[in-house]
Amino acid sequence: MASNLQSSLRLRIPLRQLFLHTSVSSRTRFAPAALQSPLLTRCSPQASAPRRALHVGAATGHQSLPSSPPERLPFSRVTEEDLAFFRSILPGRTITDPDLLESSNVDWLKSVRGSAEVLLRPQTTEEVSQVLSYCNRRSLAVNPQGGNTGLVGGSVPVYDEIILSTALMNKIHSFDNVSGIVTCQAGCILENLSLYLEDRDYIMPLDLGAKGSCQIGGNVATNAGGLRLLRYGSLHGTVLGLEVVLADGRVLDCLSTLRKDNTGYDLKQLFIGSEGTLGVITAVSVLCPRKPKSVNVVFLGCETFQQLLKTFHLCRSMLGEILSAFEFLDSECVRLLNTHLRLSNPISDCPFYIVIETSGSDPTHDSEKLHNFLEEAMASAFVLDGTVATEDSKIKALWSMRERVTEALTHDGFTYKYDISLPVERIYQLVTDMREHLGDRAKSVVGYGHVGDGNLHLNITSPEKNPELLAAIEPFVYEWTSRFQGSISAEHGLGLKKRNYIHYSKSSQAVALMGSIKTMLDPKGILNPYKTLPDNLK
Repeated sequence: MASNLQSSLRLRIPLRQLFLHTSVSSRTRFAPAALQSPLLTRCSPQASAPRRALHVGAATGHQSLPSSPPERLPFSRVTEEDLAFFRSILPGRTITDPDLLESSNVDWLKSVRGSAEVLLRPQTTEEVSQVLSYCNRRSLAVNPQGGNTGLVGGSVPVYDEIILSTALMNKIHSFDNVSGIVTCQAGCILENLSLYLEDRDYIMPLDLGAKGSCQIGGNVATNAGGLRLLRYGSLHGTVLGLEVVLADGRVLDCLSTLRKDNTGYDLKQLFIGSEGTLGVITAVSVLCPRKPKSVNVVFLGCETFQQLLKTFHLCRSMLGEILSAFEFLDSECVRLLNTHLRLSNPISDCPFYIVIETSGSDPTHDSEKLHNFLEEAMASAFVLDGTVATEDSKIKALWSMRERVTEALTHDGFTYKYDISLPVERIYQLVTDMREHLGDRAKSVVGYGHVGDGNLHLNITSPEKNPELLAAIEPFVYEWTSRFQGSISAEHGLGLKKRNYIHYSKSSQAVALMGSIKTMLDPKGILNPYKTLPDNLK
């Protein structure tokens, strides 16, 4: 049967054979992997016009694009007396050397550059509390920073804000081997947490391409999604507790390890996804799943996006509880991977590719389910080619085809990145419409992302930064997304770049309430200014 299916679907290597032998195709060669008051107040009750009118109002206040930085707010500037105080509480951890500050002043994409002159590296919650209490009294703006892997300019200063790094807050406080709950400081690197848990037969519910650099506090502050959201849900569900230092230095202890606690408002949810604008997260407790005993990764090729969606529907139906990821990338992504990173396509050339991961507790059961799914997908002519891996090294190689797309894009020129969520059937239509809209003005227009949760990563490159191209992309991309009831930020946040586009996804009442919460928790507006909320919020 396998050979007949192979012939009818032009599979050069039968998926069934690959699965049974737990090896990757022998022909595959994988590579090693405007000046304003800082006080924010409630929007007027009349602010109930449609999103379009509200957004235009936000844009017309600027001579440049809404994503451009506003004028510096009237915060105090750092003095020698301030430095003396910081050095007294953080000896050897108050950094003023411009060379050492350079990497913290520039975002990962090298698209936003601040001019901070001070970098503070506390090790404890008490030290963070002392720093913020002092900065609040002095009206000194603070930029909280984790691993600085953000993509919307939210993790670096806009002007001379003091950088408050959590990098040295990297201790794991406790792990409960029965409940699977880990409690740690905010500066723990995601990959290090993952390795710690794997040694104890557990895993993090979150997996990101930037796991080697990003920190759990930053993940929580941005409500990062990642590759496992389909299986384990968002951080709003897996984060059980937080410890947060507020703008005035008060420590909010909500560091619960209880899965059920219905006493009053669930305050921690305010800070998940708040991008450091409401408080500085210093510790987290996370519910972690058991480490699966059986993991398989499948790399498939499809002729059309509709076939890809049919494969997804079949996959959810037949794999059910063992399905842990369903990712896609287009042929342009694969071209960039090969051109810039020398990653070879492990299957024949196809317009669309899928990465499916299964994870479970019974290898035999999982193998049977996966085998049945693959046979049905081939018999239904949903897929053209594919390969399967169960060995760790080959699993990593297949995953690199998805996880390293961002890296490949950095070598293709200046990249304009858009993190959109849409109804699943609309995901790729935005890519094709953007290509038609831009024509030859862009070097590359690619699409990839998480089909399982309707998250598209739309990336557009040009040889160099091009204001005319950006003006063609924005607000077109946001108007398109709003027309189909999508979100302009699925998992990256708003940061500096998208703050003035928030009305495309949120009502004026919702934005006004956000401003009221900000005013209540940070009345002087010192925490991560110029980010998340629109400039015209009154």
